Amino acid sequence: MTPVDPPAAAPLAGITVIALEQAVSAPMCTRVLADFGARVIKIENPVGGDFARHYDDVVLGQAAHFVWVNRGKESVALDLKTDAGLDILHRLLGGADVLVSNLAPGATARLGLSPEELAARYPSLVAVEIDGFGRDGPLSHKRAYDLLVQAEAGVCAVTGTAGQPAKPGPPVADATTGLYAALSIMMCLYRRDAGGPARLDHLASGEGARIGISLFDTMAELMGYHLTYARHAGVDQEPLGMSSPAVAPYGAYPTADGHTVVLGTTNDREWQRLATTILQRPDLAADNRFRTNPGRTSHRAELDAAIAAWCTRHDLADIQRIADEAGIGNARYNRPSEVIAHPQLTQRNRWRDIETPAGPIPSLLPPAVIADYEAPMGPVPALGADTEHILGEIGCTASEIEQMRHVAVIGGPVHTEAAT
Repeated sequence: MTPVDPPAAAPLAGITVIALEQAVSAPMCTRVLADFGARVIKIENPVGGDFARHYDDVVLGQAAHFVWVNRGKESVALDLKTDAGLDILHRLLGGADVLVSNLAPGATARLGLSPEELAARYPSLVAVEIDGFGRDGPLSHKRAYDLLVQAEAGVCAVTGTAGQPAKPGPPVADATTGLYAALSIMMCLYRRDAGGPARLDHLASGEGARIGISLFDTMAELMGYHLTYARHAGVDQEPLGMSSPAVAPYGAYPTADGHTVVLGTTNDREWQRLATTILQRPDLAADNRFRTNPGRTSHRAELDAAIAAWCTRHDLADIQRIADEAGIGNARYNRPSEVIAHPQLTQRNRWRDIETPAGPIPSLLPPAVIADYEAPMGPVPALGADTEHILGEIGCTASEIEQMRHVAVIGGPVHTEAAT
């Protein structure tokens, strides 16, 4: 496999990223960088590779998580527990702009890749380490998977219903941490290449940036409303399923034709329109208990009962037409299988085919729509597919590559066009 050639207009064209990554958080970060044109070289254990490759086999024999966050990358199968493997890694880092890692606690330090060591050896490198709980805290030593961090940060306590906490379906701790990491990298690259100081930490001197970002801190940030409310009100809000503790009415209601409609108001004017124009209930609009949002949240059950009674007498299409005409926010409750063919995706041509080792699959374009630029949407790599090519780029000869393969320093397929 040869490197993905990004369009000339790619914002990160010419940037090389080395990824010591697994699961979702760091792969999400580096996939975002690849979407913007960076070259991402993914370092994987020759035995099995990124363990997310094996979560399931539903995508033509491949794992759904893996193909989601690993398009547009090159894979090098390299045993970092060997001196020769570490030497190859350092040769790659010598020509790289960015290092992203999310290994187990302490793993990067054991590899000689602590922030202090990276600052001394690669002063212009932007190095990002994603971990569970940040450095030096009482939980810093713990493994941190998406669910564990969500539970620790209180996310599960505000999801689900009273007495039945739940994990949000998407891996929000992993994914949002990856996005924050990508944003931090782009900011540091901008400052570095604009001639400004890229160094944001106080760990060592040098021009490179050493960034630590934890899943726990990211989730604490996303819990901002709930933490602020609990601190100042002195109470924990009960989770409300498909409603919100912050505003009312705001929730899901069954319709006459067996669907579920979601209706929401965010201010007093919208509530007045919903009560008078949609429900035809001027008595509710005039009731002083419902005049302000705090009053409506205190009497949520009465409002939900009135809205549910009206919705059960109308079909989904009629409810949405009436709500649109009244300027009231509304949506249809969809299952994932229904979103695949959602007209908002299909009519806007948001799906593209990408290559994988098992054949082409559909993949969504990244959310940002940039004039005159479309993400490269490069292939999902097989384990070690690019090992020989990339080792050839850094000067390894065919005989050296053969010897490293013989002693299991590298893995991946054998290519006859290896460097000579």
